[in-house]
Amino acid sequence: MKDIIKNSIQNHSEVLSKINNDLLLVIENSANLIVNKLKNSNTIFWCGNGGSAAQASHLSAELLGGMFSKKVDPFKSICLNNDTSFITAWSNDNSFDNIFKRQLQGLSSREDVLIVLSTSGNSKNILNAAQYAKNNNIDVISFTGNDGGRLKEISDININIDSQSTARIQEMHILIGHIICEIVEKLS
Repeated sequence: MKDIIKNSIQNHSEVLSKINNDLLLVIENSANLIVNKLKNSNTIFWCGNGGSAAQASHLSAELLGGMFSKKVDPFKSICLNNDTSFITAWSNDNSFDNIFKRQLQGLSSREDVLIVLSTSGNSKNILNAAQYAKNNNIDVISFTGNDGGRLKEISDININIDSQSTARIQEMHILIGHIICEIVEKLS
């Protein structure tokens, strides 16, 4: 058991050590984009699948509720994977592949931001939402892992974690997401 614990911590540290100045600049650019969009009353949309869905929900809630005990005004932040009634109805009657795209069609406006989390970068419903966003003047920030998948190519900003381990990728995603939310809260 101790070996599993030690290996996990060591692997986490190795992935963390790969965060370089290039990635720091990407994080900064992401935060600046979000701050500017919120100043213009735009909405930040989030989505993901599985563990990434949980992280999208968590990070959206950080913007809406505030990260610190001293509360600031809430930011316009909506997590698309939180509406289980819609998701189950639409995927049953139509397709799971466009559950996020359909919500963007009904809720988003030009100049909004879509933040998508996908460890593979190849989830069909995430790709469809990102492509809809690109076609409708909505900026796309993606959090990916591995080689970034197809999502990397259609994102305005891609935060890619150089790892094959889903757990390590998601650990870095939540860390970076928290950093971005902290910057947004402090600069907005």
